[in-house]
Amino acid sequence: MPVIDFPELKSLLVRDGRLMALDLGSKTIGIATSDVLRMLATPLTTLKRTKLATDLATLADLTRKHEVKALAVGLPLNMDGTEGPRCQSVRQFVTNIQNHGAPALAALPIIFQDERLSTAAVTRGMIDDYDMTRAKRAERVDAAAAAWILESVIARLR
Repeated sequence: MPVIDFPELKSLLVRDGRLMALDLGSKTIGIATSDVLRMLATPLTTLKRTKLATDLATLADLTRKHEVKALAVGLPLNMDGTEGPRCQSVRQFVTNIQNHGAPALAALPIIFQDERLSTAAVTRGMIDDYDMTRAKRAERVDAAAAAWILESVIARLR
């Protein structure tokens, strides 16, 4: 399914079902899921990026296992709202999902969500609220950033 906008996503999600968010980095993919009622976003895991086919197969397995109805992908806009090279990389990954992903993964509706400052906000919270070490933050920050992205999507859908 092509990339859609929020009104279209809202009309597609008439029944309960999980959403999944991706925070795409050059070395990792942070993944978070919502509950079935789409009230809460929870960090799920962080994938170490390898070959595209392997990454897409893992995503397909996770979306099937969690019965995901749609994907939200963080779009790393510049602070002035323009798109830079990182946005181009994210858009290419979404194109790869659509063209090379398993049929069930490629069929999921995909929405882009502005992710400006998501990693910074999550990192600050980990330091302030939990006094986490740098090593522990590194393990969890990408999945937590995906949850932050997903919380933004959930809020917009209400």
